[in-house]
Amino acid sequence: MSHSTTTDTPGSPVMHGAYEISADPARIDAARVHHWLSTDAYWALGRPREKQDSAIAGSLNLGAYHRETGEMSAYARVVTDYATFAWLCDVYVDRPARGTGLGTALVTAVRDHLAPYGLRRILLATADAHGVYEKVGFTPLQNPDKWMALGQQ
Repeated sequence: MSHSTTTDTPGSPVMHGAYEISADPARIDAARVHHWLSTDAYWALGRPREKQDSAIAGSLNLGAYHRETGEMSAYARVVTDYATFAWLCDVYVDRPARGTGLGTALVTAVRDHLAPYGLRRILLATADAHGVYEKVGFTPLQNPDKWMALGQQ
């Protein structure tokens, strides 16, 4: 089974109200993602466009698109080996689409997209959206003292 980030799109798009969630890499609006994250996401403020483009190129990306306009309304990026581990990051819902459940639907789509691979663990970090992730089954680390990091924290 191929695990290329450009062709690996198992399953069909997921519908959520007025939105369609898709892992089709051709639909990602990289300029929009960069604008959102570099200007409005506390964890990525000031991130250079070339750094964001590189992150997109090396990751599994899901987007939520308004079904009438086709405009991208939310984004999630996953760094994974498709075998044992995934890191869910850069989850962002455009301000006009917030409060519709789209964030929860997007994270659910990520979880379901990764389910066939039998990953041992999907991790994420959040300062303010614990409730969104808890609805999808994420819990705090049971043994955070086992985890370490190198770089900015």
